[in-house]
Amino acid sequence: MSSGSAAQSVLKMSAMVNGEGRQLGKERCSYFQMPLHYPRYTKTDYETMPEWKLNRLLVEYGLPVTGDVEYKRKFAMGAFLWPAI
Repeated sequence: MSSGSAAQSVLKMSAMVNGEGRQLGKERCSYFQMPLHYPRYTKTDYETMPEWKLNRLLVEYGLPVTGDVEYKRKFAMGAFLWPAI
């Protein structure tokens, strides 16, 4: 790869990051945006969390919001709780 084509690749990537290539990015993926902070809830928090809050949390991380409230609780615990090592 020549330095000219490498520079062109960097410029294209920069344009995509800066929003100029946003349409191209949307065509290729579902436009997932990672939140800045990982949720810090305990198992007890998830077990008592209201359904609206579970829905909000799952949507924020681009996860499916389907099923009843118990399914959503189990899904959230499986996705966000890590076993103690």
